[in-house]
Amino acid sequence: MTVTTENVNVEEQAKLAKKAAKTLSLLTTEEKNQALLTLADSLDNGYEEILLANQKDLTNGREQGFDEALIDRLTLTKERVADFAQGLREVAKLDDPTGITNSDWTLENGLNVKKVTVPLGVIGMIYEARPNVTVDATGLALKSGNAIVLKGGSSAIFSNKKIVEVIHRGLEKTKIPKEAVQFIASTDRAATQQLFTMKQHIDVLIPRGGGSLIKAVVNNATVPVLETGVGNCHLYIDSEADVNKALAILVNAKTDRPAVCNALETAIIHKDWLEKNKDVLIKTLQQHNIKVHGDDTVLKLIPDAVLANEDDWANEYLSMDLAIKTVHNLTEAIEHIEDYGTKHSEAIITENIKTAEKFMTLVDAAALYHNASTRFTDGSALGFGAEIGISTQKLHARGPMGLPALTTIKYMMHGNGQIR
Repeated sequence: MTVTTENVNVEEQAKLAKKAAKTLSLLTTEEKNQALLTLADSLDNGYEEILLANQKDLTNGREQGFDEALIDRLTLTKERVADFAQGLREVAKLDDPTGITNSDWTLENGLNVKKVTVPLGVIGMIYEARPNVTVDATGLALKSGNAIVLKGGSSAIFSNKKIVEVIHRGLEKTKIPKEAVQFIASTDRAATQQLFTMKQHIDVLIPRGGGSLIKAVVNNATVPVLETGVGNCHLYIDSEADVNKALAILVNAKTDRPAVCNALETAIIHKDWLEKNKDVLIKTLQQHNIKVHGDDTVLKLIPDAVLANEDDWANEYLSMDLAIKTVHNLTEAIEHIEDYGTKHSEAIITENIKTAEKFMTLVDAAALYHNASTRFTDGSALGFGAEIGISTQKLHARGPMGLPALTTIKYMMHGNGQIR
């Protein structure tokens, strides 16, 4: 792919976003909601030009040999664009996370203290091959009173550029300045790296994509980072697991959308359960074309399984490959997750509530499940509306990040001449 720069001035774009954030912070909830509804209509009306731009990205992707999972994430249809628009309408329905007084008290000297939620300011969003992130991130940023600087991956450059053009047309009809949404229309990595150090203009960076992207941002940014995480997600099938629940959840978590971060990558199975239920497990795996990478025990019991190596236990396959590890007890399962997990989503299947509670207490992850699929680690599935990413860190925000994660707090004091 040819590097596209389009006379990009990243610092100037960031300055414009910062100025627009001031205006945005003064708008009412109703004004922000009306703007989101206007943007949704603009997307609906502009879907044909968005699809034409998307075809350029798909052609480039196929020429570069993108696999089908990546092509699927990149592909837009009229229905998918309509889903983007509907997502904005859903965000408009959500409660405004700003201007909320969390605490209110008065000191003995009469000074009134309020702890109030406010926007972060300017968000720098760095992401890869999903054009939906352009819309989701924009909607969440604007609803929470933040300006946003978008830096999408080169594989979706034409789609993202056109989506932002359509968004800007919509913003011109609202009270939100179009400068509040900036798109860096460049495939040059230097433009991305510039964002890393613009602490005077950017308040927070959010990387969303593969492990290498996230690592590059975390290791090189001087701007504070809200770290999203890759998903090496585990499912532990306990000796007391219900067979039907275990198989249904395994199939859903692995096959529903294998290329997303909350998909199952490793099944940890109690040796007794595996030996007892190997026939129905094998049949299920074969029916769904799941390729197994397993330890020595798995190789003896499951036909066509290949021997797992160290990389398999740590791998986020994003495909129909599944690593299977056998263990003798819960402790071994938890230790395996500690060694290879990414603190994203972990699940246990068991009818023993004490075992489940121990698992959920001891396993360190943003999302934990008992007898349910890891596919629920998603902002919309959990009722947050669209999400800007899934945080696997512990400071500020953790798990699916919706509107509240894009706010911070101010202490506001009202006095009557008090001095100290």
